[in-house]
Amino acid sequence: MRSTRVFWTVISFCGFHGLMMMEWLPHDVVELILERLPVKSLLRFKSVSKQWKSTMESRSFQERQSKKQSGGDPDVLMASASADESLRTLALGSSSSVKIPTPWDKEGNTTEYLVSNNSCDGLVCLYHPLGSESGFVVNPATRWYRPLPLCQFQQLVISQGESYFETQHGIFKLGFGKDMIGTTTYKPVWLYNSLEIGLDNATRCEVFDFISNAWRYVTPSAPYRVVGAADPVFVHGSLHWFTACVDTKILSFDLHTEAFQIISKAPFPANSHDNPYAIVLCNLDNRLCVSQMQYSDRVIWSFNSGNKTWDKIFSIDLVMTTVLYDCPTLCAFHPLAVLDGMKNKRKKKKKKKVKEVKERMVKKNLLFYDRVKSQYLLIHDPETDLDDFTFTAESSMGFLVCYFQSLISI
Repeated sequence: MRSTRVFWTVISFCGFHGLMMMEWLPHDVVELILERLPVKSLLRFKSVSKQWKSTMESRSFQERQSKKQSGGDPDVLMASASADESLRTLALGSSSSVKIPTPWDKEGNTTEYLVSNNSCDGLVCLYHPLGSESGFVVNPATRWYRPLPLCQFQQLVISQGESYFETQHGIFKLGFGKDMIGTTTYKPVWLYNSLEIGLDNATRCEVFDFISNAWRYVTPSAPYRVVGAADPVFVHGSLHWFTACVDTKILSFDLHTEAFQIISKAPFPANSHDNPYAIVLCNLDNRLCVSQMQYSDRVIWSFNSGNKTWDKIFSIDLVMTTVLYDCPTLCAFHPLAVLDGMKNKRKKKKKKKVKEVKERMVKKNLLFYDRVKSQYLLIHDPETDLDDFTFTAESSMGFLVCYFQSLISI
């Protein structure tokens, strides 16, 4: 901490060129300081010296910096259908979002990209579910991106043309996660039912290999059909899907062993033809969670992997939220993150007992939005049982995902 204060003292008194004075510090101390800085500052400071540039481009430094940044509240990435507003990023607490240039977009292109349900080390996946356009792995903080070639499933959809929609096969979502054992390996994954599109009666799985820059089939594939409308969710080294069984189950795909297993039955139906968005699978605080639409409220359940049970962690009054914020009631709310309740409370009296402060710090707030209208980003405070706007858009925000800024690329 003392070194960090020295660093910022040099900056404030000497300006950017004063960074050169940091050479009197041992480089391992400089690294400890740098890895605590935001990405925007690091990108500027690459020009200070070759040693600093080399340090910031090393994977070990990038991974340490990424872990340091993940301790606070995340930023929110908005993926829109509009070519001019394809991507925007929002820092929580800000009243406006910032446009991110998308060099892959052609003028007049209105491709609606979906975004992976979760980010990994500051990286997210953008993709087109029906395969008309290539997907991308993107680092919103550095503007780095890498195109993904079409997988076999997307190519098959393209070849079938209009006849694909006659099959009522539905839209399947791309999963994105990483193998957390040994060397970190990032893996986009397509899992889709294949009988309706002329393949055998199985659920096919394709995994993208960044080294060979190609998709490959995983065998044996999943033992169950999956719900197409639901987003795959990455938690603790595995991707998860709802199964399309009479009794809904949670199917897990280990990204290290590339093996499937059922980890739990779900106490809520996921295969509703009347409303496939009645429940939403998500990752909150590195726990597998489900947002469920009920009659008078929206309930968030958290999976306890120890005793294989589901615990209720949030309950949002639907009537109050609908009246105050004009949120539709057509689907479950989409949870994005659990925030530090202490940071997101409005200013209160400064003098508080230490005990009271500690108790309030334990409280966590829920960041969520309504996917149908997608105009409001709200925070639910479980202590007061109230919701409040944190951001309002004039038009649709598109599809949202939270991420922590990093320097990492693949």
